[in-house]
Amino acid sequence: MSGDCAGAAHAVSRVVVVVPARDEEELLPACLDSVDAARTALGRRRPDVEVVVVVVLDRCTDGTAGVVAARRHVRGLWSDTGVVGAARAAGVSAALGDVHAGSLSTTWISCTDADTTVPAQWLWRQVELAEAGADLVTGTVVPTDLPGGLFGRWRARHVLGEGHPHVHGANLGVRADAYLAAGGFPPEPVHEDVLLVEAVRTAGHRWVATDTTRVATSSRSAGRVVGGGFSGYLRRLAAEVPALPSGDLPGMEPAPLPERG
Repeated sequence: MSGDCAGAAHAVSRVVVVVPARDEEELLPACLDSVDAARTALGRRRPDVEVVVVVVLDRCTDGTAGVVAARRHVRGLWSDTGVVGAARAAGVSAALGDVHAGSLSTTWISCTDADTTVPAQWLWRQVELAEAGADLVTGTVVPTDLPGGLFGRWRARHVLGEGHPHVHGANLGVRADAYLAAGGFPPEPVHEDVLLVEAVRTAGHRWVATDTTRVATSSRSAGRVVGGGFSGYLRRLAAEVPALPSGDLPGMEPAPLPERG
């Protein structure tokens, strides 16, 4: 979609990518490589859209900071929160620090995780949906390297398609003014993504749940969030614990978006 089709009301002029990281020197390079490829792909289609990438170095004690320092198009931000919700919020705040209030409606926030790789179309597809009228885009996630049986259990519980019910901080986009009006990411150690999405949707902003921005995330069982997060979910899934918390928000339908021009 071109900027002409989008119309001024939903135009995007800037994208900020926020990645929280805690001791991720092994997995972060692949994440940043994929984000850079997505940035390049967006640039080919929309050279007028500026992209800013912020990695939040949250209580890192390994070489993660060096990985960030070696990247030309990546800004590192130190954090001592130890809480993923607060780390995400700090990254967004830093990325929006020089954005004029009048430009918040044309600024798009794209979120992923340091143990995740995004597809080349990740950014331009989010921008395309935003310029079609979405204020929020929730994408899908597929774990990598799961044993066949465990992947089967995971797949049986997950919809990979348009209108899916899942919420993942590793694949989330939101317009800056809608994000701020909803209060931003709450400083919670888990489900900060679900709480933000719920607040944005409850406020009546238009949103879309899509599989066209699907990302791949680590299937490690020892994660960075004690007792929770995606790794905790996979541990519970492996043990077949009933009533698994999936991070889904049931009972809501996406508001219709205007047709593409």
